[in-house]
Amino acid sequence: MSLIQKGEDGSESHAETLASEASGEQGQCQSCANTILKVLGGLLVVVFISSSWVGTTQVVQLTFQSFSCPFFITWFSTNWNILFFPLYYSGHLVTTREKQSPIQKFRECSRIFGEEGLTLRLFVKRTAPFSILWTLTNYLYLLALRKLTATDVSALYCCHKAFVFLLSWIVLKDRFMGVRIVAAIMAITGIVMMAYADGFHGDSIIGVALAVGSASTSALYKVLFKMFLGSSNLGEAAHFFSTLGFFNLVFISCVPLVLYFTKVEHWGSLSTLPWGYLCGVAGLWLAFNILVNVGVVLTYPILISIGTLLSVPGNAAVDVLKHEVIFSVVRLAATCIICLGFLLLLLPEEWDSVTLRFLTAFADKKAEEHGEELTESSVHTRSRANGAVSIPLA
Repeated sequence: MSLIQKGEDGSESHAETLASEASGEQGQCQSCANTILKVLGGLLVVVFISSSWVGTTQVVQLTFQSFSCPFFITWFSTNWNILFFPLYYSGHLVTTREKQSPIQKFRECSRIFGEEGLTLRLFVKRTAPFSILWTLTNYLYLLALRKLTATDVSALYCCHKAFVFLLSWIVLKDRFMGVRIVAAIMAITGIVMMAYADGFHGDSIIGVALAVGSASTSALYKVLFKMFLGSSNLGEAAHFFSTLGFFNLVFISCVPLVLYFTKVEHWGSLSTLPWGYLCGVAGLWLAFNILVNVGVVLTYPILISIGTLLSVPGNAAVDVLKHEVIFSVVRLAATCIICLGFLLLLLPEEWDSVTLRFLTAFADKKAEEHGEELTESSVHTRSRANGAVSIPLA
């Protein structure tokens, strides 16, 4: 009786072991499948991000051929940010089972401004500085596009990553990393080389200054966002972008009117405006911002940064094939240096310790293999010295 019970317990434990192993393998397969899907989805998002940014830059230059009013374009495109939260709420209705009313979802996402939600005081206090920085970033970017090629401007804008690191290190007391200091130096070197390409005179130096100014205000925007608002989920980001667009519509609308009546930006009647190009720029700009925020949720953040970087070769391809732009050696070298610095800034904070552990493990493995080879050779030498002969068996 006891023997039978013992056998049954052993079979049950063996079955449990097999079941746990099968579930573990199934979990590993599921994890690998999720990782593969996340990477593939990330690559798709990368293509869409780079395409939308290249499209925005190129359509802006096409718009300038008949309508050279960069601030009006900036104001008109920023107004489209109001659509961000309605689009997010539409996605919420489609993808979730527990439906919330628009008011409930709006109040939930307004926590990005604090526990009290969005009040009039916080609306002005929190939104005004970010709206000004947002407008300056885009306005300076468009001004730079009137002076330089799309490739040069997009490459110089990539320097914002280095400026974010420097400001975070100084203001937010982020961890010091030598490789990122090297990347920042490379970015500054690329800026100087880009300005030197035409001899520090004419439209080139003005365009470089405008592009660097755009990158600087963008970096300041991101550092201040991290300081005052912290991290945000997709709903909170959609809420913030829509609030930014609403603030732009209400408070910034006076600026295009002032520029119009002072003849700084004169666009004639509304019927003569190139509404197709304007809507194209605004739509692509909105798509870029949505993809960046959605991509952070769906895939790895590093892929989002790579998507922005790929806009540089994308714009270069369009400039060469369509506009027949010929790049000098200095400009190509400056662009490559800036892009390489951008890639160095994407290294994680623990990259040095991870690399050191990998090299140590690799060296230990090599030492073990070398020790085994020495042991085998010494055994073989002793056997030959003792007169032992290896006879193959039939």
